[in-house]
Amino acid sequence: MLGPDHPETLTTRADLTFRRGQVGDPAGAVIATAELLADRLRVLGPDHPDTLTTRHNLAHWRGEAGDAAGAAAAAAELLADSLRVLGPDHPATLLARHNLARWWGEAGDAVGAVTAFAELLADSLRVLGPDHPATLVTRYYLAHWRGQADGASGGVR
Repeated sequence: MLGPDHPETLTTRADLTFRRGQVGDPAGAVIATAELLADRLRVLGPDHPDTLTTRHNLAHWRGEAGDAAGAAAAAAELLADSLRVLGPDHPATLLARHNLARWWGEAGDAVGAVTAFAELLADSLRVLGPDHPATLVTRYYLAHWRGQADGASGGVR
């Protein structure tokens, strides 16, 4: 037996918690991911990439469970740590920025989401290039939130 703190055990738990959310139990995924995060913090420390990924997943499932504001707050905290640990151009940092922008929009701040996605797009183009899948997804979300912001303002910018 590998034991509860073995890296493979923690990875298996991470996979199970993510799948739990994918099959329609985001609230259960929040609970399981929070428990996993406590163990990853204890075993790996706060700056380990797996710990940062677990924090990302926890924010994601909070949002999917209906707490967009909580997801945005968690994403903002994660972004600060990703910038410190990984730097501004790391793919995980760009993903953290993407998720923060998304949850801002989902929490009702379409204009903030547009601003964040526009800034992210500029950096994605610079770091990843125009044809990278993450850049294309950022373009999509920028267009989506522009539409939401325009709808909220009656089409006036």
